[in-house]
Amino acid sequence: MRFANGRLPGLMRIVPPHKVRKNPGFLMFRFLYRLFLAISLTVAVAVVALRVAAMNREVVSANELLLPESRVVETVHGNIHALEVGPEDGVPVLLIHGSIGWSGLWRDTLTFLSEQGYRAIAIDLPPMGLSDRLEGMDYSRQSQGLRILAVAEALGVRPVIVAHSFGAGAAVEALMASSGEVTGAVIVAGALGLGQDGAGKELPLPLRSDVVREAAMSATVTNPYATKLLVQQFVHKKDRITSEIVTLLEYPFRRDSTTEALADWLPTLLVPPRGAVSSDPAQYGRIGVPVTLIWGREDTVTPPVQGEVLSNALGGATVFWMDDTGHIPQIEDPVTFHQLLADALAQISQG
Repeated sequence: MRFANGRLPGLMRIVPPHKVRKNPGFLMFRFLYRLFLAISLTVAVAVVALRVAAMNREVVSANELLLPESRVVETVHGNIHALEVGPEDGVPVLLIHGSIGWSGLWRDTLTFLSEQGYRAIAIDLPPMGLSDRLEGMDYSRQSQGLRILAVAEALGVRPVIVAHSFGAGAAVEALMASSGEVTGAVIVAGALGLGQDGAGKELPLPLRSDVVREAAMSATVTNPYATKLLVQQFVHKKDRITSEIVTLLEYPFRRDSTTEALADWLPTLLVPPRGAVSSDPAQYGRIGVPVTLIWGREDTVTPPVQGEVLSNALGGATVFWMDDTGHIPQIEDPVTFHQLLADALAQISQG
């Protein structure tokens, strides 16, 4: 028995292979699949190449990178690298860098302070810069605060702390743990995450792998082709990120194992600190020394409202505002920043 069209009942029509290959939907699927494979392979090769390039660049020891102004401060938390200028009997000012920074980024500020008669000291919080990177080192905000106090003790000074961005968290921890080791502080665009606690929070699953974090670091932070674009995301005046600034920022990246060290540190940047008193606005009344703030009105990383919240937590601390300036005022407008820093330090000295 056959149907009118000549087909046998119960039998499906078999499409010849050559006709399947000509199906537009199949051809599009095959194209997209091959494109996906090609892109994935290209990305994988690029990531591996960047990681290998980082390994080949990072071959210099910390000692080989020391500068004429360098000083290695021995503390109970390891050796801390510092740049120090100015008269030894001057009022000590201790400068703390932000994330991925180091003491060298305070170069112009060190010069300015020394010319004003201050004893200016900029330190590297590990694993940044040239300070010790010890196995199993704790990079938490609380531990970094203790390192600041240990430096002050080792140098025999009671400094005014000037802390920028991510470094402000460590500075505030030092202020709250201080029993007279610090005389005041200037917070510059402080990235404090007030009201945030990392309890119960974890890194995104892929970043829990050391290998993945190292690959991410070598493709971004320690990748010299990405440095300028990366830093420009933090500033309002993009043209201030000159080749000279980029070279200065990258200087310690030649140090051996920098990518691995920064990958170990990355969780402290991405996950809010657990149990840090500096994250609790209610704890700021514990600070018994004068604190002033410097903030850019065009800051998109720590917007001006965060400066206002911090000022309120401090009981109405003075905020020195900088117009037309973003998150890194000491680089974007050093002249204005230094004028305001001098005013802030003068106000602190008056109690």
